[in-house]
Amino acid sequence: MQPQLAPPDATAGPPPATSPGLSLEQIYDHHAATVWRTLRALGVDAGRLDDAMQDVFLVVHRRLAEFEQRSSITTWLYGIARRVAADHRRRRTAERRLAGDAPLDREISPGESPLDAAQRREAAALLLELLDELDDDKREVFALMEIEQLAAPVVAELLGIPLNTVYSRLRLARQRFEAAVARRRHAEEIP
Repeated sequence: MQPQLAPPDATAGPPPATSPGLSLEQIYDHHAATVWRTLRALGVDAGRLDDAMQDVFLVVHRRLAEFEQRSSITTWLYGIARRVAADHRRRRTAERRLAGDAPLDREISPGESPLDAAQRREAAALLLELLDELDDDKREVFALMEIEQLAAPVVAELLGIPLNTVYSRLRLARQRFEAAVARRRHAEEIP
């Protein structure tokens, strides 16, 4: 499995209008790629993304009848994905404490040179490592705005926080991210 930040298939097209008769299949078809990217950006290991996706859509299946449309389907899915990602990060941390950090086998995508694959994996791993240095609140805002390219008002709605809090968390996350990059560069310069 390779570290990646893009879902395998993000060609679902525009989401359906939210309606009382919205099916699990429709929700999955139109939102799976977004849920996948969200889980990855929120720290779910590449090797566990399938499990996390299944967990999210199991919750959707169980709770779809209870969805009252007080928020958009995307906001509702994000809330579910956020909780699932937190559960997976907690499990990963506990397992790493018990077993240590064994690296996962890495695959090369078809048509990709070994050098390109290595550089892509290294960049993705570095990004995820740097994201791991941020606390959950800042990581969420940073991932949604910098990786998912969502607008601040959308992020505020998704997270249920004031707009100024979004801007504050983003500023602090950028500062910490840049400091982590600077530390990394400095460490690489030292022989």
